[in-house]
Amino acid sequence: MTDQVDNWHKLARYDTNIQGELHANLLRNNDITVSLQPLSAMPGMNSGIVLWVQDTDLVHAKRILDSIDKDAASLPETDDDNGGTL
Repeated sequence: MTDQVDNWHKLARYDTNIQGELHANLLRNNDITVSLQPLSAMPGMNSGIVLWVQDTDLVHAKRILDSIDKDAASLPETDDDNGGTL
């Protein structure tokens, strides 16, 4: 019998809690069990978060996170005049 505690692997560390929670939800939407470890014991500190996944989901979870286009999210939209033309 194996101990389930040993089946968890560190997947990623994020500087902000919201970024980690967004990626955790993406993984959960793909049927991957994710555990979140806040880096501060004080609620609301937003000091970062670590995502942990079970070893059976590790490869699939890495593939999903690697497929995220990080550059596209930071690019400004062109020709956005906040209202269009009438």
